[in-house]
Amino acid sequence: MSRIVITGGAGFIGSHLAERFIADGHEVICIDNLITGDEANIAHINDARFSFIHYDVTNYLYVDGPVDCILHFASPASPIDYLELPIQTLKVGSLGTHKALGLAKAKGATFLLASTSEVYGDPLIHPQREDYWGNVNPIGPRGVYDEAKRFSEAMTMAYHRTHGVDTRIVRIFNTYGPRMRLKDGRAVPNFMCQALMGEDLTVYGDGSQTRSFCYISDMVEGISRLLNSNVDTPVNIGNPSEMSVREMAEAIIRLTGSKSRIIEKPLPEDDPKVRQPDITKAKALLGWEPKVGIEEGLANTLGYFRKKLNIA
Repeated sequence: MSRIVITGGAGFIGSHLAERFIADGHEVICIDNLITGDEANIAHINDARFSFIHYDVTNYLYVDGPVDCILHFASPASPIDYLELPIQTLKVGSLGTHKALGLAKAKGATFLLASTSEVYGDPLIHPQREDYWGNVNPIGPRGVYDEAKRFSEAMTMAYHRTHGVDTRIVRIFNTYGPRMRLKDGRAVPNFMCQALMGEDLTVYGDGSQTRSFCYISDMVEGISRLLNSNVDTPVNIGNPSEMSVREMAEAIIRLTGSKSRIIEKPLPEDDPKVRQPDITKAKALLGWEPKVGIEEGLANTLGYFRKKLNIA
């Protein structure tokens, strides 16, 4: 049994990881300031090996007793969040990462950083491989998230090289599933809420920009395999099945049976035109690739949103 700390453990992906590690027989300490997380995401974990600490990890971070692994997932992660919380986003990517790495160093723990496909910015190569350095506007509105994560990767590698901390970096591509917030701001929850409420579905631009959507169970499996590997350089985890945002809107309209229309709004500044992971490295080194198809994943997610919206 390992003792695992998850910062941001009450968030969407963090809560699923907590659930997975408890099921695997480990002890999990979830730390979250609930700025975008929700205690409801972890309320069902009724196990003596699970504990929750309401705390901001940009402050001094201490955990009593041994710690085997630290997964740093604390951060606003959707555009609606980091545009409203720019300074908090920068602080948790910089100060929060520093504090979490310091804890890993003190405890001799393995450290896994939740990075993002946003480190590639509006990419000039397609699909995106881990050796691509990205095309990011550091002073644009999205720069607070992109650069926070790029800095956190640099800090992680600095602790690895300087202090010998055992590190992992996962670059997470678009992920969806139960426990996403209703007002998350990303495509799947936006479209599902709009379709279920009979509202028009809003796409930005003409909806031709592409994304690659990975179901949460596949993401958790990939992260678990990376944690248990010895790969200390960044690894893309995501679904390489690329589709346009408009195609996703159309799929959700079909799935819900909604009579909603698709309407267009102006494209946000620096919105990436394409996003698709090259997962060659994950396949070769982790033996991982996604298993859940888009129809199955959306059906599972839709059930959650129906329940949250009290729609039969």
